[in-house]
Amino acid sequence: MARRERVASGRRAFTQLARPREASPSGALSAGVASQATLQFESAFDLAPELWLALQWPAASAADPESLAALARIAAGFSSRVSLEPPDGILLEVRGSLRLFGGLEALCATLLARVQAAGHTVHWSLAPTPRAALALARTGRTSIVTTHERLVGTLAGLPLSTLRWDARILARLESSGVREIGAALRLPRAGFTRRFGHAMLADLDRLVGRQSEPRRAYVPRERFRVRHEPTYELTYHDTLLRHLAPLLDALEEFLRVRQSAIEVLVLRLAHRERAERGIPPCTQLVLRLSSADFLAVRFALLLAEQLARIELPAPVVRFDLYSGVLRPQVGASEGLWRPGEHGGALTRESPALVERLRARLGASAVYGLHVVDEHRPEGAWRVTEPVLPTAQRAPCARLAQARRPLWLLREPECLLRGPQDLQLLEGPERIESGWWDGHDVARDYYIARDAEGAELWIYRERLAPHAWYLHGLFG
Repeated sequence: MARRERVASGRRAFTQLARPREASPSGALSAGVASQATLQFESAFDLAPELWLALQWPAASAADPESLAALARIAAGFSSRVSLEPPDGILLEVRGSLRLFGGLEALCATLLARVQAAGHTVHWSLAPTPRAALALARTGRTSIVTTHERLVGTLAGLPLSTLRWDARILARLESSGVREIGAALRLPRAGFTRRFGHAMLADLDRLVGRQSEPRRAYVPRERFRVRHEPTYELTYHDTLLRHLAPLLDALEEFLRVRQSAIEVLVLRLAHRERAERGIPPCTQLVLRLSSADFLAVRFALLLAEQLARIELPAPVVRFDLYSGVLRPQVGASEGLWRPGEHGGALTRESPALVERLRARLGASAVYGLHVVDEHRPEGAWRVTEPVLPTAQRAPCARLAQARRPLWLLREPECLLRGPQDLQLLEGPERIESGWWDGHDVARDYYIARDAEGAELWIYRERLAPHAWYLHGLFG
């Protein structure tokens, strides 16, 4: 298909979706649908390389920093390129997100619905450059410009005040009869530079796309933290969980936007201070997950298990919820076979079971064992947080080949008669290690069998008095 035919067919498809109609920005926000009053959507073949969507607070309502940050967090769910324009504007580049949200119209409708649901009232416009999108949004009318060819004609009638230049520069231009952007663009470039400087000319070039405009990206905070103070004292676990539910939902949204997960979640319950009764100021619950997760349902289930184990010393007047370090969220598909069938691996239920046991029995009751690359048997393992076996680091090949008992004695037991009553099966295996930390050993290990048929792991000291010891039992 020739390019002209492809462009015509794409334009017809967009025209059917975006027929011109009269609509106000407030009506578009209330309906949650992108307004098409000013311009139609162009063909997908004619879209500019970048499309910037500006969200602008009306002049009558000032935006505080918290509202600006809240709107930026919403925008971060639609684009990875979000920029703040203090004190009352947000910019996001949406050209790279069109296919993800099903096209330009669907993206705008979804974004505006999300903004309205959060309680924000803003004007919005779309343009190929960030400065043009801001200028159009500041007029209070919704404008959609998706090509560079139509940009200058759309901006020409806007007042220069939408650029927010210095008042003295605007007064000088007005005294010369230049009140609109189009008139400023028609001025001779050399004369404009002599009177107003290179910075003002570069500002005009960035407005119409003659010069690129790098913008500082909005970087959301790296950890979740929220404080909630209920209007009355909380005494029952069910009531606490009901107040926690919206906070956990906010945590899930926080993690989804960043495509992250957490392994640690801390809940701190503050009590009314009553020193005469010896009540502690707060109760802290630490939730440690065996695998990183982001689902609010899973957090609520585990916190409910932990709350069921404790008795609140006093009513709760405030609680803080904050997360640990964010981990990248790694997606994985389910295996074809179940665990134990034809080599099937562990599933999501395995870490969930470990976490529920720890929440119900206590963190110290369920733990993991980690193999360490250490030749001394008593130092070849350590207690760790429970993790999936596939996530553990494999031991060195030398230790993997050696035969080791599953049960080691806490302290080696001296064999007074030595190996006289035992049958030596394998050995010796010499272990000499630890000279660098002051706990050096020099032993010759044997696998032996006693009169009852049990297999033992014994060793003989290489240094005098060459005593024999029992160190482990085989199953």
